[in-house]
Amino acid sequence: MAQPDAAPADPDHERLAATIRRLSRASVLVVGDAMLDRYIYGEVERVSPEAPVPVLSVQRELAMPGGAGNVVRNLGALGAAVAFVSVVGDDQAGSDLTGLIGGQPGVEPWLLVQGSRATTVKTRMVAQGQQLLRVDREETTPIHPKLAERMLRIARDAMAATSLTVLSDYRKGVMTHDVASRLVAAARQSGRKVVVDLRGSDFAPYAGADVVIMSRRDLARALAGTLEDDTTVAEAAEGVRAAHKFGAVLVTRAEDGMTLVQADGTEHFRGEAAEVFDMSGAGDTAVGTLAASLAIGAPLDLAARLANIAAGIAMGRVGTAVVREQDFLNALSPEGGALRKIVSRETAAEQVERWRRRGWRVGFVHGAFEGPRPGHIHLLAQARAACDRLLVAVEDDAQVRLRKGDGHPLNPDVTRAAALAALPGVDLVVINEEAGPAGLLRQLRPELVVTAAATATAGPNRDALAAADLVRDWGGQVIEADRLAETA
Repeated sequence: MAQPDAAPADPDHERLAATIRRLSRASVLVVGDAMLDRYIYGEVERVSPEAPVPVLSVQRELAMPGGAGNVVRNLGALGAAVAFVSVVGDDQAGSDLTGLIGGQPGVEPWLLVQGSRATTVKTRMVAQGQQLLRVDREETTPIHPKLAERMLRIARDAMAATSLTVLSDYRKGVMTHDVASRLVAAARQSGRKVVVDLRGSDFAPYAGADVVIMSRRDLARALAGTLEDDTTVAEAAEGVRAAHKFGAVLVTRAEDGMTLVQADGTEHFRGEAAEVFDMSGAGDTAVGTLAASLAIGAPLDLAARLANIAAGIAMGRVGTAVVREQDFLNALSPEGGALRKIVSRETAAEQVERWRRRGWRVGFVHGAFEGPRPGHIHLLAQARAACDRLLVAVEDDAQVRLRKGDGHPLNPDVTRAAALAALPGVDLVVINEEAGPAGLLRQLRPELVVTAAATATAGPNRDALAAADLVRDWGGQVIEADRLAETA
């Protein structure tokens, strides 16, 4: 079911929105350092008697692709087709990473395995939404030369089937030897643009690349100076661009936005994040957006602006996050407000996970909500009082008609969703196209499910009873709210 979105307010927004809607047509090759990001979530209620350190009582763990793998993940979230070439170790982390990458729709993985090599793993321990510690396990020595040759052959073949190449260098050993310079040369021979996502200050292997993305911090370190304003950032970037014959340099400046330097001038993009919660992964989001935009033929200045918007959205979330089409359209919408709360299942799952990482208790309510009537408002008010964030799942038209018969629903699902989204106590709305809430519950895993109390005539709700059993499997709670007579 397509979700409603507000129309952009001016021609420039319409141009951006039109480009965003085409990003799913992009085809991109990504070559670079893959890593595994692990998150361990729990609560801290005491200090260890062995040392003055907090004791983390583990509640759950999460793993996702990091490094170049996170660039791939962001491209996939935009609907782009991606070929990914990298190297992992012959270990459990490498196997886990291969499964995570291979399970993403639209991604063709070529993850080569090097025996005795350790896959890079970054483990973050989080309590009450705060990161307590990060533990890195990595190997940064160059990959084996024979493996590098095989990787180059695969990458050259993949270039023929994709429109643009991203080289993601996290300095973990994949982009070593002469791999980088040979990939740049191969792309130029194939007529493909090259976007370089670069950490560190070794610019020479990427000479001649079309766009090089680097952080202000890395640029400052390379020049052994400080870059505190627009002028100094632009001058430093132009010096690097000219010295290495880059087509353009895009400097990411965290909450301060980005600076794009080309031969014909400089453009500064102000920070888009209304509030910065977490900057981890925002650079990968920007790289994926820029690459997808250029792959469909968008001009560089427009692609950079979209990358800046994407980074701003990502920084407003907790943990490494992806940005989807609807997120962009919501960010461009001048109305914002209620309609932004209506999201897809995938976006809802990501938002719930971000809330959970901040230590917030997530509540869930499911129903037709024809009206909605005063009884519905009463139910939702009780639900919101029992949790920190409330998600409401609205049955779509087909399910309501099947359950209640002809003449229902009284209003279409989009209208019912919009009415619920307008309520201040409702934080997110999803239109559910499945029979019953079980599928959504498994995907979202809320801490709390609120159901309406049984009545003498209708009796208990069978979907509610099934949901109760399901939620208790992962330690969730089900509460029965007071029910007014007119609630359906």
